[in-house]
Amino acid sequence: MSIGVGIAALSLGIWIYLILGRGFFWRARTWEADDPAPEPTTWPSVVAVIPARNEADIIPDTLASVLRQDYPGPFAVVLADDHSDDGTADTARAVAALSQSKHQLTIIAAAALPLGWTGKLWAVREGVARACVATEPPDYLLLTDADIAYRPDAVRRLVASAQAQGLALASLMVELHCESPAEKALVPAFVFFFQMLYPFAWVNDPRRGTAAAAGGCMLVRRDALARAGGIEAIRSALIDDCALARAVKPVGRISLGLTRLARSRRRYPALTDIRRMVSRSAYDQLGCSPLLLAGTVAGMALVYLAPPLFALLGSGPTRVLGIAVWVLMAAALQPMLRFYRRSPLWGLALPAIAATYVAFTLDSAYQHARGRGGLWKGRAQAGVSETR
Repeated sequence: MSIGVGIAALSLGIWIYLILGRGFFWRARTWEADDPAPEPTTWPSVVAVIPARNEADIIPDTLASVLRQDYPGPFAVVLADDHSDDGTADTARAVAALSQSKHQLTIIAAAALPLGWTGKLWAVREGVARACVATEPPDYLLLTDADIAYRPDAVRRLVASAQAQGLALASLMVELHCESPAEKALVPAFVFFFQMLYPFAWVNDPRRGTAAAAGGCMLVRRDALARAGGIEAIRSALIDDCALARAVKPVGRISLGLTRLARSRRRYPALTDIRRMVSRSAYDQLGCSPLLLAGTVAGMALVYLAPPLFALLGSGPTRVLGIAVWVLMAAALQPMLRFYRRSPLWGLALPAIAATYVAFTLDSAYQHARGRGGLWKGRAQAGVSETR
């Protein structure tokens, strides 16, 4: 057997495992496709905590959607302004003034960022602290990003599900913005890769150690968060959502699902915008390890790049295997392409898309070496050593 046939066969074996043996991650089944959970007889109290840094352009839509929630129980919102210089807090006040639920909103200014904290998590900590100073602290905290817009029934359905299943953490992977050419090319695969890395079925299985969450929408029980060590336990994490899931899963059940009940309003008009988003934390995902980076590049080449090369340039069994694997990976992407209403032909571009994400990961390592890792809204957070 030639080396080419061996490599192609290995790639085929890996894809068979990915499709059949990794929690069927690729099916892209939405969380709301299941029967709605029964509503509780008594609705628990919820406080939404929104960290916001220079979000004046996006807050009018997203904050209004949070304030419009059709939630039967006690519900309030705390927006923690993370040292914005674009009038985010004033914009939020204007949104509240136009809302019939303005009494539900509290706006605070986060204190100076201390050493050892990422900016976002410090703002979250400040918001959580404010939410919990009430005479009766909330039963649940909805940790949500400033770019997330919700359908009016989203929180109601999420809380009902959390109550029915006894969840300590319920998180939703919201629908990402997917309209620009760059978004159409890269966003469906971004979610596909995330689900491959953290199969949702495994995350939701209390017998497995796999833990992950999607930071845009995380409903956590206040008492479970306290048992997990609070936000302080993850204060330096760049990938804070998965860090929170790892902290909470040992103390209670967690759940992660794909949804259309909420959508990110964050736009990525150009390829460079997505590069910055991915590069911010990709190397941190690898533990900032050059060895793991090299292994990742080699693994991606084997799984995604070798098959189309064999299909186009090979001959005999090598070419047949290459075509088979290429078709297999394109088929695996189809459910996610349907979720994002994209042409099925994008599946054939998955090798090129994967190569693009490899380039983003290499850029992430380069930015980390320059001391600019975790760059977000003008704040570099690699090493979490700055006080801005």
